[in-house]
Amino acid sequence: MDWTENARDGAIVGLPKGKIDESSAQDFGTKLEEAVGRAGAASAKLVVDCSGISYMSSRGLRALTLAKRKADGLRVRIVLAAPNDIVREILAISRYDKLFGVTDTVDGALAA
Repeated sequence: MDWTENARDGAIVGLPKGKIDESSAQDFGTKLEEAVGRAGAASAKLVVDCSGISYMSSRGLRALTLAKRKADGLRVRIVLAAPNDIVREILAISRYDKLFGVTDTVDGALAA
C-alpha cells in the first residue's frame, strides 16, 4: 500500500493505492491518522481518494474507524471519494457509507 497526499481547495487529499488487508492495514491506519492530524492543524477536511484501493478488508475498516474517532476529536470531516465497485460494496455492507461522506469523484468530495 502506497500513500501520497496533496493540498487542494482547502482540503488535504490522500491517495492510498493497493490492497488494504492484514499486511497493509496498520500502515494505512498510520498514514490516515497522520493526515487527520495535518487536516486538524490546517482546519481542513480530509478527502481520501479511494480510486487506487483495489480491496479493503475488515482491518482497513478498523483503520477508518480509528481515524474517524481522531477526526471527530479534531473536528475534521473525512470524505471518501471515488471508491471502485468492490470497495463501495464493502462500505455499504458494513454501513460505513453512513459514517463517512462517500462521493463519486474527488471534485464532489471537495465540494461536499
